[in-house]
Amino acid sequence: MSGDPVIRVASCRCGRLGATCVGEPVRVSVCHCLECKRRTGSAFSAQARWPAEQVTLTGDATEWTTTGESGTWGRFRFCPTCGGPISFEIEALPGMVAIPMGAFADPTFPAPNFSVYEGSKHPWVEITAEGVDHWG
Repeated sequence: MSGDPVIRVASCRCGRLGATCVGEPVRVSVCHCLECKRRTGSAFSAQARWPAEQVTLTGDATEWTTTGESGTWGRFRFCPTCGGPISFEIEALPGMVAIPMGAFADPTFPAPNFSVYEGSKHPWVEITAEGVDHWG
């Protein structure tokens, strides 16, 4: 039926932990900070954010809270079986839940509209999506 909200479903690698997100994300971003690089094991992280009331988590998650480069906290949830990340929240964006873009396994997922911590970006990385805000 037209007018129905978009529903996006994410999962960890083994499928025991999931997230269902209703509506389009309010922010899709990539982050080049050192903590995100460590968290993902990649050159940057890519994630989408929704208001917390639009995200439903399913399955048992392990939770870890840490202080990032900015001095604020981040709370991360991941699968205790396969280690796959499923969601996180950061103090700087209260009431928002971020889901790692790769957990959707959707090559048509919307492009990022923010690229942050670019001072830590690898010189060979270029974020070229149209309309991206680039932040320090």
